[in-house]
Amino acid sequence: MTLSLTEEQDMLSRSVAEFVADRASLAQFRSWRERTTGTAFDPTLWREIAEMGWCGIALDEAHGGSGLGFSGLGLVLEQFGRHLSITPMNATVLAGATAISLMGTAAQKKQWLPVVASGELTLTLAWDEGAHFSPWSIATRAERVRAGWRLTGVKRHVEELTSVDQVIVVAREASAGREGLAVFMVPRTAKGVSVVATPRVDARHCGTLTLDGVMLDDTARLGGVQSGAGVSAAVSLERLAGVINAGLAAELHGVCDETFTRTLKYLKERTQFGKLIGSYQALQHRAAYWFVELQLARTLVQEALLALDKASDAEGYLEADRLSSMAKAKLSQVAELSTNEAIQMHGGIGMTDAFDIGLYIKRARVLEQAYGDQHYHLDRLAALEGY
Repeated sequence: MTLSLTEEQDMLSRSVAEFVADRASLAQFRSWRERTTGTAFDPTLWREIAEMGWCGIALDEAHGGSGLGFSGLGLVLEQFGRHLSITPMNATVLAGATAISLMGTAAQKKQWLPVVASGELTLTLAWDEGAHFSPWSIATRAERVRAGWRLTGVKRHVEELTSVDQVIVVAREASAGREGLAVFMVPRTAKGVSVVATPRVDARHCGTLTLDGVMLDDTARLGGVQSGAGVSAAVSLERLAGVINAGLAAELHGVCDETFTRTLKYLKERTQFGKLIGSYQALQHRAAYWFVELQLARTLVQEALLALDKASDAEGYLEADRLSSMAKAKLSQVAELSTNEAIQMHGGIGMTDAFDIGLYIKRARVLEQAYGDQHYHLDRLAALEGY
């Protein structure tokens, strides 16, 4: 198996890097962060991203996408991570569009996916309800009523909640545990929906979603089938979590690799006691170890994304799921190494807001916790291996 980029993937990565450096750089991040009103992201920037074809990069051509798969999406997310770009890419494309692709009926895919690819529709996934990711601890209720469904409950840590068009809600319609779950498309402005914004340490917007007897018709419930074969919502959600974690790992790698690049540059410029600090062997050894860990992490991310692209049956999805958890666990470990080493090698100035390195540690900590931290995924890997 070769894990080097194809010519097409290399061109994509370079194209995204150039665009992000010009239109979604750290300077734009700082400027957008200072806003006190308005949307959680820049709608003009989002339209430009859609025009580049990246909103539909993982979707097939039949639904308005470019068919470059999750491997292509991972390259986009990695570059966004390098520049801390504020976009709804994770919420809309990585989580939202994938949820519809995995669980929607043919009619639902035809209705929703093309407008995601064109940038006309933004989505977010409302799954979490507690302080830590616990995928089957769902208290939000979906009650069958004559007119369709009535949803009641509270969802927390919902990304970009204040600004998206539709919220994909995971709710319980029957028994406890893994089974008895259903997934619904809920308009953010529907009657009975209330939103409370909760700013995060990484300056991104998320929120708490309250559903107070929200009425939906049958078309709002995602079909829960994959390629015509019966698949439970729990199985589809497990596959969705695998895709999300592989994508988050790709963004984390961008964050980590950029902190390494910036720190290496600093080691070559900063002098102490009349010498460049990069000339000290202790720091050289630490930087070398850091570099090796980054290369290993990159390989795991690429392997997970490739496995997701190839998965076509239960065995393939299980292997992709295992690799996704492995990638997320490893990248979470490498993120701690990268951000800690970056701060230590920069010294106290690294934690000041005026210095960019401190911004990366904040983003890394959020990504590490999303959809399961390293301990969650290590436990999950052990369970998958029969321990």
